[in-house]
Order: sequence, then structure tokens, then C-alpha cells
Amino acid sequence: MLLAAFLIFAGIAHLTFGREDFRAQVPVWLPLDVDFVVLASGVVEILLGLALASTSKWMPQIGLIVAAFFVAVFAGNINQYVEGIDAFGLNTDDARLIRLFFQPVLIAWALWSSNALKTFAKRSH
Repeated sequence: MLLAAFLIFAGIAHLTFGREDFRAQVPVWLPLDVDFVVLASGVVEILLGLALASTSKWMPQIGLIVAAFFVAVFAGNINQYVEGIDAFGLNTDDARLIRLFFQPVLIAWALWSSNALKTFAKRSH
């Protein structure tokens, strides 16, 4: 439930008070409108958070989708580090570098909290 709340909060932040910081993370090489990316990813985060908060029999699949989402948005964190972009209070290279190490934690959290790894490991045997 904590990861679900985190995603819903982050999604709301994308749409409201944190929008400028999230805009700063969109890589310049991404051939999409920056506002569209921020708003769409915010909506996706809210939907993923709601899905994680459900008691769905599809929880392992939802966990995989959430993990894949975290992998996809990792490009924004890398871009923030490489380009030296200040956002979210990360205003030094060291702070931006440390932030990179938290994305794998989010990926693992999504897989663990949804039982995705156990479920798919059982299916492969």
C-alpha cells in the first residue's frame, strides 16, 4: 500500500505542484511535447497506484507493469544527472548521482510487493 500511495502522490505532483520539476527531467532527445510527457506520466502513475492498491488477482502482472514503468522513466533520472539539471532539491552532481541508485530500489519494491517474482518463478518450473 505504501508504494501505491507513493505512486498516487507522485502522479498528483506531476499534474499540480511538482509539474515544473518533472518538466526538467524530460530528456531533450525525447520527440514528444514536454507537457504531454509530464501530464501523461502523472496520469499513468495515478492509475498504477490505484491498481496496486486493489486486491486484484492480477497483482503480479500489475507489479511487472509498475516495474517496467520505473525502468522507462529512469531515462529522466539519468538525463537529470548527465545534464546537471536542478530539480527536486537535487542541486549537486553528488545528489543527482545518489538519486540514480534509488530507481533500482523502486523497481525491486514493485516486484516484491506484488509477488511478481515468486509468481513468475513458480510458473517457469
